[in-house]
Amino acid sequence: MRRPKLVHFTGVESDQYIHIRASMSYSSQAKFHLLEEINQNLKEIVPTKPIQSLGLLSSNEFRLKVIGLSEDDQESTIRSFDSDSFGNFNFKIPQPENGRVSKLKLFETRSHPGLELLIGSFIPTKIKVPKKIFITDFDKTLVDTRYSTMKELYLSLRNPVSYFPPVESSIELTKKFTREDFQPFIVSASPHFYENAIRDWLYQHEIFTGNIFLKDYRNIFSFFEGDLSTKDLKSQGFYKLNTIVNILLMTGIPAELVLVGDGFESDTLIYLTLAAVLIGRYDPWTIWNLIKKEESFRLTNQQHFRFLSKFYQLKNMSDAHPKGKLQIYIRCKPHMLEQLQNRTFNMEFANALKHLVHYYVG
Repeated sequence: MRRPKLVHFTGVESDQYIHIRASMSYSSQAKFHLLEEINQNLKEIVPTKPIQSLGLLSSNEFRLKVIGLSEDDQESTIRSFDSDSFGNFNFKIPQPENGRVSKLKLFETRSHPGLELLIGSFIPTKIKVPKKIFITDFDKTLVDTRYSTMKELYLSLRNPVSYFPPVESSIELTKKFTREDFQPFIVSASPHFYENAIRDWLYQHEIFTGNIFLKDYRNIFSFFEGDLSTKDLKSQGFYKLNTIVNILLMTGIPAELVLVGDGFESDTLIYLTLAAVLIGRYDPWTIWNLIKKEESFRLTNQQHFRFLSKFYQLKNMSDAHPKGKLQIYIRCKPHMLEQLQNRTFNMEFANALKHLVHYYVG
C-alpha cells in the first residue's frame, strides 16, 4: 500500500506553545525490503537532485494525530489536526499545566480508515533564553544560484545544489552566529520540492538546522487555498516577509535577531520593514501603505487582510518586550558595494533605519 510520509517538519517550542509546520505526501512505492533498499543506497551515496522530488507537486489530504510525551515518556496531551488540500499542517499545541511536552509521536489516521500509521517521533526545537534568532536567505546568499533562463532552471532541476558556487563569506557568517548560540532558520523562494537537495547541501557545509522554509508552488495555482497567487512566481517580497513574520510568531520576539540576505532583490527593504515594527515601533498600517506600492510587494485583497492581521500580531508582541538588538547583513558583488552603501530609499522609515544594514562582499 502507499504509505503517508512526512516530507517536511518544523517543530518549535517557545513560551507556552509548541508550533508545528509540516507537510505530508505518499511514498512513491511500498518499501517492504528495507535491507535491500539500504544496500542499494550504499552503492552510490550522492547529493539529492531537486528533480527526484517532483512527486511532491501532488496534493492529498491527511489527518495527523499528535501525542505529546513528557520527559518520563508519559502521555500529557493528545490532539488531532486536518491538513489543507495540499497535505500541509500549521498549528500550535498549548503546553499542559502538568507534564510539559518534550517529545512528539505522530500518527496518520485518515488515509487508511481504522489504522493509525506511525509517522515518526520528534523533539521540537527549544528556543533558548535569551532568544537569539538567525534568519538567512538561501539563493544568492549562501549559494550563487541562477534560475533566470529556462536552461538555468533545467540545470538546477537536474543537478544537486553543489552545481552552483557557494558563497564562502555567507557560509562563514552563518557558522559564526551559530557558534554564538544563535538558532538558525533558512528561508528560500525555491520550490518546496527542493528541500532534500538544500538540506543535503547544508549538511555538506556543516550548517545543521531542520528549520527550512520554502515556497509551496501548489498554493500559487489554487483558487481557493493558500497565501500565494500567480504574481508570486516572480515577485518574492511578500512571500519572504510573510515567512519571516511566521517564524517570529513561532519563536516569539528575540532579544537578538540577525537577518542575512542579498542585494540583488528586495531583501534590504524586507528586513528594514521588519526593523520598523520591531525596533522603530512604527504602526504596521502606516508602513504597509508605503511598501505595498513597491513592485515586489503587490498583494491580492486576500493576502492584504491575512498579512496585515499577522503584522499587527507581531507589533503587539513586540510592544510587550523591551527593544532587542537587530543586525542586517546584505551580500553583494564588489562593484555593487559603494552603490548599496550610498543607497537612498523612497520611504522615510527605511532611511531612518538603514544604519542597521551591513553590506559585505561575497
